[in-house]
Amino acid sequence: MCFSATASFVAAGVLGTIGVATLRHVREPRSLLFASVPMLFAFHQFSEGMVWLGLDGRIGKIALDHVAFLFTLYAQGILPFLMPLAVLLMEPPGWRRGAILGLTGIGALVCLWDVTGLIFYPSQAFIEHHSIAYRNPLTSSFAVSLLYILATCGALILSTHRVVRTYGVLNIVALSIVELVKGYAFASVWCFYAAVMSAMIYWQFSSRNIDVATPNGASPIRRPHLLPWLRWHRERIGNRA
Repeated sequence: MCFSATASFVAAGVLGTIGVATLRHVREPRSLLFASVPMLFAFHQFSEGMVWLGLDGRIGKIALDHVAFLFTLYAQGILPFLMPLAVLLMEPPGWRRGAILGLTGIGALVCLWDVTGLIFYPSQAFIEHHSIAYRNPLTSSFAVSLLYILATCGALILSTHRVVRTYGVLNIVALSIVELVKGYAFASVWCFYAAVMSAMIYWQFSSRNIDVATPNGASPIRRPHLLPWLRWHRERIGNRA
């Protein structure tokens, strides 16, 4: 197995563990989608590991086409709509919520455009300078890329929650560096760094720093966990002690 495939699978495993740990701390339905980001990136990194195997000739061409489609579907199609929607669900009423709603609409249009391109136009995935480059004649538009960044990072930066804004700033820094250094493999490299940075979401949920009812604080009323079955084993051991 090539080193890059191994790195992707290891990243997927680590992010999957962090994703489960994050979901264990969710107490409000409106924050569930944002808390799912590390887990979604885990599946995303796993799909790129499979792409590496395909490009290395270890899986067949049909399988390669399918996993490359899954990677680009999330990176280019789902993510520009999912991220602003996750932020919108946690945002309290006010002008910020209205602005994020508008960015979610832009993200939905980008999602529709890119999914159309991925389904009806031929895509390519190939290795360039030790990274994977993904090409599609419809999704590679510069204007679409700007709208993509506006929807994805703009919603994060506008959030009332400080940790969400920090995550947005870090993503902008990362995408700027990636564009300058590895612009030819932008989707692959930026998504990897966004996935790594999503680990900070676990720390914020475990510290109760993301509270829908009390942004940048913790509500005096401690709500029950939304997914108690993820905590069942520990709670059962605690009850026996």
